[in-house]
Amino acid sequence: MTGEELLRSRGLRVTRPRLAVLEVLAGGGHLEVEEITQRVRRRLDSVSTQAIYDVLGALSRAGLSRRIEPAGSPARYEARVGDNHHHVVCRGCGEIADVDCAVGSAPCLDPVAAYGFEVDEAEVTYWGLCPNCQLRRAADR
Repeated sequence: MTGEELLRSRGLRVTRPRLAVLEVLAGGGHLEVEEITQRVRRRLDSVSTQAIYDVLGALSRAGLSRRIEPAGSPARYEARVGDNHHHVVCRGCGEIADVDCAVGSAPCLDPVAAYGFEVDEAEVTYWGLCPNCQLRRAADR
């Protein structure tokens, strides 16, 4: 499905900034707003940081992007949505990788008490050291 079709399928207007942000996110990764803004500015003549925040908010609300906020890190955005995957974050460098749900079909969607909420997603963050930071730690010893 093209960017235009994705936007229209979620009832969003098709705009150049929205298409550019979708294209950047489709490139993969867990990107900070600053990085998204820089990449979008390479595609468009001019776009404000506030416009990027607005686009990211609209895309997230429409289910076309996902916002994650690892502790101690600025918000990051990704295009992988709808599958309730999780993340592993390096304590050393901040690298983030996707982790598929470990057991069956989203077992973590059944909280003991939901307090009236309709739960549609669970976020699990694993913390550790990436391979590069493990090598640096070993070299420091």
